[in-house]
Amino acid sequence: MDKIPLETSGEDFPIRFRDCFSVRYIQSAALLCRLGYAIEDEYRVTQEIPADLLLRHEVFILNSVLSSVAFLESTVNELYADAADDAYFYADEKHEELLMTVARHWRNEKNFDRAPMLSKYQKILSIAGKPLFDDEDQAFANVRILMEIRNHLMHYKREWVVLPIRRPVDEGDETASGKFEKILRKKFATNPFAGKKQPFFPDRCFGHGCAEWAAVNSVIFTDAFFRRLDLPAPYEGIRDELVTR
Repeated sequence: MDKIPLETSGEDFPIRFRDCFSVRYIQSAALLCRLGYAIEDEYRVTQEIPADLLLRHEVFILNSVLSSVAFLESTVNELYADAADDAYFYADEKHEELLMTVARHWRNEKNFDRAPMLSKYQKILSIAGKPLFDDEDQAFANVRILMEIRNHLMHYKREWVVLPIRRPVDEGDETASGKFEKILRKKFATNPFAGKKQPFFPDRCFGHGCAEWAAVNSVIFTDAFFRRLDLPAPYEGIRDELVTR
């Protein structure tokens, strides 16, 4: 599935192909993550960071995180599209039967499009008669948090962020920054370019640690999904390109 298959029907017919954007997105996430890491690694040696390099770092990290979520979205969408379109070019007899089962039980494309991303994964597992992810599953929980970050960024609303001086901020007035700090502060290394007094989110959050956490956990989750379905992962042929540093 990481290749672009071609289909021809004779000289007088156009060539048809099916692209695979999920692979492009995870390649992008990993590449941008490596670029962000290189800047942080250089900073550890020089202890200096010019403004243009600081901007590049921010762009690399932010878009690596977004690409990881785009990978998750497109992976499940492409699998459903292959099932719905009877496009079984990569499947053996057993896998073909699985995709036919998905198509047979979920023919309503509008219903699929409206479903939340993680619900799509769970629904396909359910149709296939495979174990669902439970809420305590670490990969599932991390991807759910990643989705919350993406949704906050894509539907961003400005808010006041209060930096406490001597006492904690009232939890009743919790901001998005405070919420994400509680969830994420122990999951990865923070951005080395952010000061200790800057808000955790987004300033201290968006460093290489966050981008790596997003890319790695996205693949861990989809690996588990395809293992449960006993299907080949679409990115199987490019795993060596998914290093994050």
